[in-house]
Amino acid sequence: MATLLHIDSSVFYGNASASRTVAEVFRQAWQEQHPDGEVIYRDLAASPVPHITADAHTAGFAEPDARTPEQSVAYSQRVRLIEELEQADAVLIGAPMYNYTISSTLKAWLDNVILFGRTAGEAPSAKGTPVTVIASRGGSYAPGTPREGSEYVQNYLEAIFGEMLGMELDFIVPELTMAPHNPAMAELVPLYEASRDRSVERAEARAKELAVRASA
Repeated sequence: MATLLHIDSSVFYGNASASRTVAEVFRQAWQEQHPDGEVIYRDLAASPVPHITADAHTAGFAEPDARTPEQSVAYSQRVRLIEELEQADAVLIGAPMYNYTISSTLKAWLDNVILFGRTAGEAPSAKGTPVTVIASRGGSYAPGTPREGSEYVQNYLEAIFGEMLGMELDFIVPELTMAPHNPAMAELVPLYEASRDRSVERAEARAKELAVRASA
């Protein structure tokens, strides 16, 4: 049975969220290919995971019989999130840009699932698993644009998923999402619409591609 891990982190819902809208296209296309499969879904805006604590951090490096009761509780919470990542055949993450980077809720989830000696290190436990990130943003931070140097979503997640966790990373980037709402960006609405349509098409195609791979 194929398993998709779907993480949303946008504070907005419905059509107000570009990342959720595109991610839903991906999810539906995946489920059409795997109607009996499992989708593990976490909405980090509605139900944030705990921020990493000293107990949660140190427990990952302590022998089970040496952990304090507080460490054991904190570690069990991390393990649940780690196991969801490890059992997934594909991972889908909605990662809108807030103040040039990812949301604090997504950062908290990452801090919980990154564990050296297990998900990170010499033999990452989710190595090779495909992860698709819907990296929406209100403006454009593409190469050659004035704000290229302020792009800290893709750069950061490439370091985490690609280098640290060894996963197969792909980005879908709906950009200029503020154009319909900001009069100063009115002339960019056609570019926003083109980016939106490309993102939807890529999400559907990518989901179908990965669904086929998961069935092989």
